[in-house]
Amino acid sequence: MIIDAHTHIWGDRYDESVSELLRACELFGISKLHVSGLKSHYPGEEEVAALNRDVYRFMREQPELVEGYCYVNPAHANAEQVLRHGIEQYGMSGMKLWVATYCDDPRVYPLVEICIEAGIPILIHSFYKTVGQLAYETTGVHVANLAERYPQAKLLMAHFGGNCYHGIKAVRGYRNVWHDFSGSPFRRDDLDYAVERVGADRIVYGSDMPITYLVNYGQVLEADLTQEQKDRIMYRNALELFDRSFRLA
Repeated sequence: MIIDAHTHIWGDRYDESVSELLRACELFGISKLHVSGLKSHYPGEEEVAALNRDVYRFMREQPELVEGYCYVNPAHANAEQVLRHGIEQYGMSGMKLWVATYCDDPRVYPLVEICIEAGIPILIHSFYKTVGQLAYETTGVHVANLAERYPQAKLLMAHFGGNCYHGIKAVRGYRNVWHDFSGSPFRRDDLDYAVERVGADRIVYGSDMPITYLVNYGQVLEADLTQEQKDRIMYRNALELFDRSFRLA
């Protein structure tokens, strides 16, 4: 079984994105996709609404396969309304934060509290770059700040923080932070390193499809891990993380 906890529909490319995702599911036997919509780095209110409508459309077309993240821009005055609508009207099972604000920006706090109340996880884009860092691009340090403030929040730090050795070091002491290794052709042994530092029970499979897939899949197959550890990464941890009855003390 494979659950991919980090996939996308690109704005204005619905048919192409869906086609690629469904093809990958058929080729690799993916049982569940968790999907968010993305387009520009600093989207306006209408763009956010359109992206969430696209995800909801995909959820309705593939109800057994697709679960959706509600994408929000915390800088918007209507962000709380957007999130509640996504959870209550669309039935979305997570919140997605990208690069419009740091994840520990105070404007994010009420959104996190809504997610805690609903029992849903928060997927946080996190990347530490030597060049090209975006103005409000979250790093592992920002995730750690949010984890410290909200120990009951279920946080999924994407991309191993963009640099496994920086991101994991920043958050490894927080049991409310999970990790995915989506979106980049990391070193082959990064997954092994992450398991050593935080444990296989804190790592969730994600691909960042339709950007990349085979590299991430191959990392699990070739990792020096037991089959039980691989199973936890490929699906068991996601089943727990997205279970709304699973709450952190």
